[in-house]
Amino acid sequence: MIPRLLRERPFRLFWTAQAVSQLGDQVSMIALPLAAVLALDAGPAQMGYLSAAALAPGLLFSLHFGAAVDRRGRRRATMVAADLGRAALLGSVPLAAAFGALTFAQLYLVAFGTGTLSVLFYVSYSTLFTALVPRSRYVEANQLVHGSRAFSFVAGPSLGGLLVQLFTAPFALLADAVSFLLSALCLRSLEAVEPETETAEKGHLVAGLRFIRATPALLASLLSTAWVNFFNFVFMSIFVLYATRELHVRPGTLGLVLGVGAVGGIVGAVTTGRIARRIGIGPAFVVGSFGFAAPFLLVPAAGGARWTVLGMLGLAEFGAGFGVMMLDIAVGSIQQSLVPDRLRARFSGAYMVVNYGVRPLGALAGGWLGATIGLRETLWLAAAGGVASVLFLLPSPVPRIHELPEQAAA
Repeated sequence: MIPRLLRERPFRLFWTAQAVSQLGDQVSMIALPLAAVLALDAGPAQMGYLSAAALAPGLLFSLHFGAAVDRRGRRRATMVAADLGRAALLGSVPLAAAFGALTFAQLYLVAFGTGTLSVLFYVSYSTLFTALVPRSRYVEANQLVHGSRAFSFVAGPSLGGLLVQLFTAPFALLADAVSFLLSALCLRSLEAVEPETETAEKGHLVAGLRFIRATPALLASLLSTAWVNFFNFVFMSIFVLYATRELHVRPGTLGLVLGVGAVGGIVGAVTTGRIARRIGIGPAFVVGSFGFAAPFLLVPAAGGARWTVLGMLGLAEFGAGFGVMMLDIAVGSIQQSLVPDRLRARFSGAYMVVNYGVRPLGALAGGWLGATIGLRETLWLAAAGGVASVLFLLPSPVPRIHELPEQAAA
């Protein structure tokens, strides 16, 4: 049975655009690093630079792009331009490889450029979403959006690995370039009435940060998600090393274990709406925050027979995948309800600069702690630290939000 929202052409085009784009992103997450390793024989330093180039735009541009989009308007056109730009950047890699001209400098520029355009795309996203979706259907729409995201986590890496094997890593990036072209075509074809632009001059850049600070539910949400993000990146920075070196899990088996997490995400996306209707959208956010972090405690606890270890790792990944989907759908719906239209891009920019900004810090901390106190000890610390994120939510208004809240005063 086709969900009701997907029978409506504007939302169907919007959903298709982000779904194919996310699938392509997952292909690139494998293909771009493999292009550096297989085509250019990259070492650890080059791989670190490549990751930093992709992450840096979130810190550098989120606030400024949010302010610019709210001032300029034309969010849909901005998203189309961002898609076309990302397609061109990714398409340049196989073109250079075909002529034997691919260099590390080009890969760094492609990673930085696509990261920059992704920031521009996503600060525009929330305004277009609320222009297409009635307030009463935010949870339903977020289930569809995050469900396609979870599916991309299942299909994307497998597709990316297959494309790299068939066509080599640089040419596998053509799949992501094509996905962005399809996304741009879908967005170009839909019609949406966008809200008016913001004309105020004073404090325009930091208006999103001020609004978050003045709205207790949003402030608690940001502190909680940034906290769990930091410790998640502490965890993930050494998880593969721990699993392969100390638990002796083979790479192929580890890929299957990680795929179980994506399946958990799909289940979470499908069931979150029902859970939120039963216990409330705010409590669902709290449960999702706990459910995202707590299963990772099974990883440093894993031991014994091989199948026991794999079972604990798989259960951890499934539980975390389920929890993060519940968290994302609930917090996204609450934010979309609270934030006024004229502030949506600036709110998204402010939220991203903090929530994404902690990720490289967490990764650096994970590497340092792993080398200093040991891998297993760092994983215990990271998992326990992630669970503590609920402490920001419990004294806030979030647990008392049972229905979608009204817009907060700007």
